[in-house]
Amino acid sequence: MAEFSGKVAIITGASGLLASGVIPAFRAGDARLALTCGDDRLYQRFPDLREDRDHICLQNADLSDEAAAAGLVERTLEAFGRIDVLVNIVGGWDAGQLLHEMTTETWNTMLRLNATVAFMMSRAVIPAMLEVGSGAIVNIGAKPGLRSNGNDAAYSASKSAVLRLTESMSEEYKRRGIRVNAVLPSTIATEEQYAEDPQAGVTPAQLGRVIAFLASDAGAAIHGALIPVFGTR
Repeated sequence: MAEFSGKVAIITGASGLLASGVIPAFRAGDARLALTCGDDRLYQRFPDLREDRDHICLQNADLSDEAAAAGLVERTLEAFGRIDVLVNIVGGWDAGQLLHEMTTETWNTMLRLNATVAFMMSRAVIPAMLEVGSGAIVNIGAKPGLRSNGNDAAYSASKSAVLRLTESMSEEYKRRGIRVNAVLPSTIATEEQYAEDPQAGVTPAQLGRVIAFLASDAGAAIHGALIPVFGTR
């Protein structure tokens, strides 16, 4: 189990499927959490969180906006006084179109949700990590970020951008105490889907454990890694 006692983690996209596996992994390690959540799904999944003083729930904002990203970091520092981990979960998927049929809106949306948000949140949080000389950032890539399957140009390009962003940040900050890595899931399956077919993808819990490891002291020697988490798919 990854250990986070006394540490603070920002987890964006906390109401989504992937976060349902990431949040328990960090709570099990006693992390204090700053979560972005735009609806009640977070507390439907984790009703005991309502009484947990070691977390704050920040309303979702457009984190591709510079001011919104900076505001989230500021509110976390006000609440907890430090930031040790950032898990950039916010993202989106849109595929199925041939390139000549793809709209400009689809292209821009994929880049904004998957690449720009990771950039904005990382840029906003790094100064606080530099101030204390330590920190960990985990980005969410994807298998198509390595090689497109076709009909997914915007999505695969945006996830490839996340991988290059991860590598660049790692090189820039690894000698200043900040570790930056990424996980590359295949399809993210629910526990029910996985129970029926282990080749359906990987579960949020499986991904959550890998992400927590990368963010913990146990992963202290890992920098700039792009970790495939494909399961048997």
